[in-house]
Amino acid sequence: MCPGHIGAFEYTVMPFGLRNAGATYQRAMNSIFHDMIGHSLEVYIDDVVIKSPEEGNHISSLRKAFLRMRQHKLKMNPKKCVFGVKARNFLGFLVHQRGIEIDKNKAKSIMEALPPRNKKELQSLLGKINFLRRFISNSAGKIQPFSSLLKLKQEQTFKWEEQHQQAFQEIKDYLSNPPVLSPPKRGRPLKLYVFASEVSIGSLLVQDNKEGKEQAVYYLSRTLTEVERRYSAIERLCLALYFTAVKLRHYMLPHTIYIIAKTDLIKYMLTRPMLRGRIGKWTLALTEFTFRYVPQKAVKGQAVVDFLADHQGEEIENMDSLDIANANLLTRVHVCLNNPIYLIHLTPWKLYFDGSKTDKASGAGVVLEEPLGVRHCYSFQLDFQCTNNRAEYEALIIGLEMLVELGVQSVEILGDSMLVLKQIAGEYKCLNPSLAVYLVAARNLLTEFREATWEHIPREENFAANELAQVASGIQMP
Repeated sequence: MCPGHIGAFEYTVMPFGLRNAGATYQRAMNSIFHDMIGHSLEVYIDDVVIKSPEEGNHISSLRKAFLRMRQHKLKMNPKKCVFGVKARNFLGFLVHQRGIEIDKNKAKSIMEALPPRNKKELQSLLGKINFLRRFISNSAGKIQPFSSLLKLKQEQTFKWEEQHQQAFQEIKDYLSNPPVLSPPKRGRPLKLYVFASEVSIGSLLVQDNKEGKEQAVYYLSRTLTEVERRYSAIERLCLALYFTAVKLRHYMLPHTIYIIAKTDLIKYMLTRPMLRGRIGKWTLALTEFTFRYVPQKAVKGQAVVDFLADHQGEEIENMDSLDIANANLLTRVHVCLNNPIYLIHLTPWKLYFDGSKTDKASGAGVVLEEPLGVRHCYSFQLDFQCTNNRAEYEALIIGLEMLVELGVQSVEILGDSMLVLKQIAGEYKCLNPSLAVYLVAARNLLTEFREATWEHIPREENFAANELAQVASGIQMP
């Protein structure tokens, strides 16, 4: 902004070039290497990594990248370039085939640091620790003893006590042997350990390797506010799940997530009245993920052992009053209808359904698959305002009505909305009056079939119905 005697003016160009405009620089680099990013090249502003899964293909990847740089007149600093290495520091971390780990210089600056003498030095130390927080189990809990020193006013005395030194030494001991974070592999489910104490919440995202051992993907934690500390134990666990889903959405969305906690958070959240208070807000935000609850079993990884050791939290009492049963991993439920028993086996039609809600409109996607594999795809735009869950029910009811008109006797219902499927099965109560109407209509339609089963599937397996719903909800009708 350039203030003047007749007002403030803003540049329509960048008079100092790209060096002071990080977002614009990144957008330019994305445009230049758009077809290479994610395959043979990664770029963050002016830092570029050219990668190859096999050594024989690396020369061709380098040649393609260099030709693109020459075409757009990009210049490199030879002193900062390294070629043909299997591990290298990138953006402050050591990157190699197994994953990423802490740069030794970053850890060394903390391990060799002296106890802070004032508030400013403490803030500098915490800045270094927070840079590595994704590697530190329960980092919020480990730095919690320093919070009282950060709240000191200017006239108050800074006093480093024994409890602060113990917390500082615990962080140093942890960084002496930090974990290696592994990138998640496609096609494999992820496990999410969630924890909540009276002062902090945390989580650990892991994935089993080929040997069946759990490898850490990401550590996450934060301190609770004064209001959040007054939540019940189960609500703090739900908050930990919501916080993790928001922060790690790009990791979790493509995968099935198995939640490992002290209780079945999914069932607790879905049996609460929808759109009521914070639980309703969190539940709506989590509907796009594929979650399943599993009880904690044998631990097969040091990362998880360390995480559980750092999170010896309070027990959740009076579980019976929360209406939470033990883990139930059955996603396929057979409906016993009040019809005669037929000895002839009917090959079912498959009904894929999905709903979508945007600012423009709401849509429903339906895919009907015949026993021989022939598919019929339908996309419907809903001409009234509704929530995402109502759109899911609309898609299901539309699909069932179409099958009834076709005279279908056996149907297999497949969808990624656990709320809708569990309510139809009777496992979750429907306390929302607007959804109760849809539930009754869906159950009435199911009585028209001799056989009906349903199964909750991940979003990626419901791709066609999801795309049809997205298309319908993204079109604004005149």
